Amino acid sequence: MLRISVALCTYNGANFIEEQLRSILEQRMMPQQLVISDDGSRDDTLDRIARVLASLPHQHPGRSVSINILKNAIPLGVVKNFEQALLACDGELVALCDQDDVWHPDRIEAAVAHFRRDDEVMLVHSDARLVDESGSPIGHSLFYALRITDAELAEVRQGDELAVLLRRNLVTGATAMFRRAVVALAAPFPEPWVHDEWLAVIAASIGRGEIVMDELVDYRQHSANQIGVSRLGLLGRVGRVLEPRNGRNRHLAERAQVLVSRLDSLGDAVRPDARDRAREKLVHLRVRARFSRVQLLRLLPVLKEVSTGRYARYSRGAGDILRDLLQPAGNERR
Repeated sequence: MLRISVALCTYNGANFIEEQLRSILEQRMMPQQLVISDDGSRDDTLDRIARVLASLPHQHPGRSVSINILKNAIPLGVVKNFEQALLACDGELVALCDQDDVWHPDRIEAAVAHFRRDDEVMLVHSDARLVDESGSPIGHSLFYALRITDAELAEVRQGDELAVLLRRNLVTGATAMFRRAVVALAAPFPEPWVHDEWLAVIAASIGRGEIVMDELVDYRQHSANQIGVSRLGLLGRVGRVLEPRNGRNRHLAERAQVLVSRLDSLGDAVRPDARDRAREKLVHLRVRARFSRVQLLRLLPVLKEVSTGRYARYSRGAGDILRDLLQPAGNERR
């Protein structure tokens, strides 16, 4: 039987933590370990956690789970707090967990089924129902908000989620489960990356990811979200194209360099094609980072880069082409 760990990170999460904890403890397939890493909460998050855990033997007799609570005297921040929690997990499979969501009863069971079918699967993530602060459905799902396309889903189903992840992130940590081997290779998590997208691209570079189309989590959207999701309308997307780029392309190139360096350091654990594609993405983003501050002078270099096909393979296609042609430079420096 596969041992399952849950990595739950908290910070001032008293308003929602009890509901989330109960949803974990009421899973049809129980985890064997729960690691809770609190990042210096100043409310009564830890007291509420203790209350729920104390009730476990009475409310769920016969169900047991190993509990490990880590308390940070000095806050680490979201990414490093998750890294700490994940490294403390000892399960073969590790599920990420936000403090303010609610898991559906089959959240663990549905993901584990994919790992059992195929040893090459390193990552499983799902859709989620978006809910408001009170837990009422907003009316659409996470995948709708992310605008996941049929073409992207086809790539994932063909075993090549890396192709999608080299263009943009699809994986929301609150819905994700990884093999522990991924965590070992991904740590330490580098600063330019968010933990879930970093874990996802490492997982897809050593194996493959799979998607569960069912909504397995109620993903809460509220003002205190440290990481959330929203679907931009047409005006929002136009505004994003026209906003100052402020060094965005240079930042993307720096992230790509970090990825290439890590994949190189992992040697034979990484698929050769993954390493080659990451290097080509880096070449592409370095080209984009060198575009002139003057929009008119970007036209020919952008068209030359379009001709290589790399905008389609490693950026967001037409949207990023328009960005590179139209965005003012803002406060970026050469």
